Amino acid sequence: MIPYERQQLVLQHLSESGLLKIEELQELVPDTSVSTLRRDLKELEKQGRVELLAGGAVRLNAVSHELGVMVTGALHAAEKERMAQRALEEVSDGDTVYLDSGTSCTALLRHLIDRDVTIYTANGSACYITGEMRAQVIVIGGAYNPRTLSMTGPITEGILKDLYFDKAFLGVNAVSVDRGVTNPSHDEAIKKQLVKENSNRTYILCDSSKFHRVSNVRVFGLEGLSIISDAGDDQLGRYIEILTPDK
Repeated sequence: MIPYERQQLVLQHLSESGLLKIEELQELVPDTSVSTLRRDLKELEKQGRVELLAGGAVRLNAVSHELGVMVTGALHAAEKERMAQRALEEVSDGDTVYLDSGTSCTALLRHLIDRDVTIYTANGSACYITGEMRAQVIVIGGAYNPRTLSMTGPITEGILKDLYFDKAFLGVNAVSVDRGVTNPSHDEAIKKQLVKENSNRTYILCDSSKFHRVSNVRVFGLEGLSIISDAGDDQLGRYIEILTPDK
């Protein structure tokens, strides 16, 4: 097996498991020594596709790949719940709100359905809601991504162009001072740009593990945004308002 084939196999296993020890990976990649596997992982780390962790583990870099919700939902779950509770403080009864796809926004959705608000969303997780709810929820259609439970594409964009929101809550993959907000998907970037343009106020739901990181598609700069996160950051805080659970 040539290095490229081994590396693609490694990425496939990591996308399914999220986090693996190097010894576990070796068992999944046929006829590969630990030293060879370590060389492959070093190369993938240089490309920004994986992250080597202390203790001999490795995980897929969520900044450069759209991970499935089964993986991202388990990452920083406690932080996302705290962020959702903080985001609720920014919503007033009667608001018309846009709620993005992604696990951070899904955490907020679970709480927001019990408020007297109108929610527009391209988050397919809304279709799993059952039972009574106070909110009016309107799901925006489009091309469906079963990994991220997200709707994107021309149909989604056409609908969003004619909608206006009091507040929007967007999920992102990376935020940095130099590059602003970035993510791996051009379609997702266009969707977020349209929502920001049509919203009175836009919030980014972003746990602090995504600070000072860059993905490959620019969404927009930091101007006119507020970040809701689990922790503050001195460097980013000079350029953008960061709202945390203790603020």
